[in-house]
Amino acid sequence: MSILWEKSSLWRWMVGKTRDSKPFFFGFAGCCVVVPCVVGYYVMQITNTQHQNLESQLRQNASPDTLMMGKVNKERLGEFLGELQRKEDTNDRYVAALKGETLTRNPYMRIQPVTAPTTPKVDN
Repeated sequence: MSILWEKSSLWRWMVGKTRDSKPFFFGFAGCCVVVPCVVGYYVMQITNTQHQNLESQLRQNASPDTLMMGKVNKERLGEFLGELQRKEDTNDRYVAALKGETLTRNPYMRIQPVTAPTTPKVDN
């Protein structure tokens, strides 16, 4: 910042005005927040791809893998939202994720605790 302070008279003026005048400070801060938000909003509106024709064309040209993944994701989301509605305890899901496991079996069958492996006895 010292380079700006030494080289730029505009920067020194801006710092002096914001230090000395609260209305200028709040106006400048408001411009720094409002202007980027307005620009971002209009950019998002211009680049919005929620057109029915485009969406139907993309769905027609979708690969089978994409359709399958969409179906799987919708089923998983439905399962998760159902568990939230039923207020089920889902901590075992997170424990399984930490162990690198996923729920790939029956969606309503919960992962059971891992039991210690038994070693067979060898008779001599």
